[in-house]
This record gives sequence, C-alpha cells and structure tokens, in this order.
Amino acid sequence: MKNRSYFRKMTFALMAATVFSGACQSNTQEGDASENQDAVAENQDATAQDGQYLTQPLVSDIYTADPSAHVFDGKIYIYPSHDIDAGVQEKDDGSHFDMRDYHIFSMDDPNGTITDHGVGLDIKDIPWAGRQLWAPDAAFKNGTYYLYFPVKDKKDVFRIGVATSSSPTGPFTPQPQPIAQSYSIDPAVFTDTDGTSYMYFGGIWGGQLQRWSSGAYTENDEYPADDKPALMPKVARLSPDMLSFSGDVQDVQILDKDGKHLLAGDNERRFFEAAWVHQYNGKYYFSYSTGDTHNIAYAIGDSPVGPFTYQGVLLKPVQGWTNHHSIVEFKGKWYLFYHDTQLSGKTHLRNIKMTELKYNPDGTIQTITAYNE
Repeated sequence: MKNRSYFRKMTFALMAATVFSGACQSNTQEGDASENQDAVAENQDATAQDGQYLTQPLVSDIYTADPSAHVFDGKIYIYPSHDIDAGVQEKDDGSHFDMRDYHIFSMDDPNGTITDHGVGLDIKDIPWAGRQLWAPDAAFKNGTYYLYFPVKDKKDVFRIGVATSSSPTGPFTPQPQPIAQSYSIDPAVFTDTDGTSYMYFGGIWGGQLQRWSSGAYTENDEYPADDKPALMPKVARLSPDMLSFSGDVQDVQILDKDGKHLLAGDNERRFFEAAWVHQYNGKYYFSYSTGDTHNIAYAIGDSPVGPFTYQGVLLKPVQGWTNHHSIVEFKGKWYLFYHDTQLSGKTHLRNIKMTELKYNPDGTIQTITAYNE
C-alpha cells in the first residue's frame, strides 16, 4: 500500500479543490438542458471580464474536458470528454466523473468559431460497457477514423475500446469487445513518420493502473514505496488495422537527467495520467499530468517508445483538481489544448481551452501560466 503521507496529500488536495469550487458557483444540473446552458453562459459572462484567465472556454453550452485535438483534412477536430452532473456522490476514486457520451467539435481556424457535431459515441451503444466513459483519443489511417476510449466494463474494470467511422465527426461504431491486453485509462495514439502507430495509456488512483502491478488485475491498490521507481505509463504498438495491439504492452521509462527513474514520492514530476506524444524537430515529446500536484510535465526522447528524459513543466496548475491536455501543430504554429473549471467552479464540470505553445531554441517548451490566482 502507498504510504499515509501520500494519501494525506491526495485527500487534502481534493478537499481544497472541493471547498474552493463550492465557494465559486452554485450547483447546476444537466438534467434540465436549457437551465444548464443559461447557467453556463451566466458563469462565463461573470468570469470572462476579471482577467484571471489566459484564455476563454471554447465551448460554453455543455461541459467538456480532456481535449484530444487532431488536424484532419485541414481542420482542427477536438474529441473531449463530456462532463455531466450525474448525481453521483463525490469520491476520491473519481466515481462522480460519470460521463456517458462524446461530443465532437471542429474549428476551421484557431481564432474562428467552434462547431459542435453532436454525439459521436454513446455508452449505451458499447456492448461491453458498464460506466464512466472517460478521456478519449482519435486517429486516422487508410480512410478510416478511429475513436479510442476507456470505460469500465460490467465488472467495473477499466478497459480501452475502439470505434470506427468514415467521418471524423462520426457516428462511431464500437467493436464488440475491448482491445485485448488493454487496461486502465487515457489512451493516446501517435503515428510515427514511418506509419507505425502506438497507443500510450494508464492512470493511477481512479485510473486503476496500480491494480495491474503484477501483470494481472487485482482489486488491491498496490503502490511502490516513495523511494522506489514510480508506476510507469504503458505503450503498445498498434496492428495495421488499428484495432488491436501488435506485440506486448511495455513500460514507458521516464528518467531524470542523470538517467535514473523518477521515484514514486516525486509527486511534482512522476507520471499520474493523461499521456500525450508529439514529434518536434526529430525528437519525441512525452507529456503527461502529475495528478495531485496538477502540473502538465514533459520529457524528451529519441524513440516513440522511450526512454524519455524529464525536462520540466509546460503548463502550471489551472483552476480545478484535474488537468488533461493535447498538443497539435496547425499551419506552422503549435497549440496546447487543456481544461479548467472556469464556467462551473466544480471539479467534475470542466471546460476546454486552447493557447499557443512555443519552443525555445534548444527545443524545450516555454512554460505556460493559464490561471493567475
């Protein structure tokens, strides 16, 4: 079991976020769609003028989070989670993040309007799904669009599924079973210049990665001691048809600049969830959330499967308990997509945002501060 100081820090952070969010806004229910949309718009008007946010929400009529952005056919498409107030009691395992479908969005230009293409996939259409349709990702290959998603199965174990469509906006048709050997959360797919695609995944705590330490699922939460290497995200090569893994699941090694593994007690730097990989000037960038310390950190490597050397923080903590991002190039500029809780002030009712991402001459990323306390 993880040591008590770890859980005290996690509990304190969640309590602080909950107290803060409770003081910010009154509760809104998505059961009444018109009332919810009015409340979101009112909150946006109230917060947009106070200058504490670097950018404004891209979507204001529903709650969105975990934005996965891609450029398809000259447009930016965004595949986020769809937050709802499901009436589930808030717990430290994230049970109140009880999302049930995905809306898909597109933008012709980063400064233009955003279009909601409606529901691309609903949990009721996934035969093996139980609950909690969490952060997705998308990919395109050989004329087909793929939507990868984590959801708990009927036994309440997170698995990763895949759905296909002939359109980037869906509707997506899910495969009848989850991807074999897949588990945990936050799938992110990267296709290298040679056409090989890889899936990165994993998230500790509510994401259940710690339950797979032995290679098989156990209901016991097994964390390494603080002075031992941290739990590592996973990577698997995808088959040519993008529907299964080709080869074994491997650890993604995140090292410090001395070549040593980041330790489990190094909460400011070690991996928690939300993996993303992109390539810049021949190098591979592995970025991720540190979870309870709320950073979006990154590491650089020479191979898409690592090892990656820790570099620093690319996005400082935002308002809210979670953060989850993506990075995409569009017309010669790079953009960071992320979320915060500007519209609701509640940890589980988030809104997606974007801002330009810039590199230093040595290839490191300039740190972004998106929220001024």
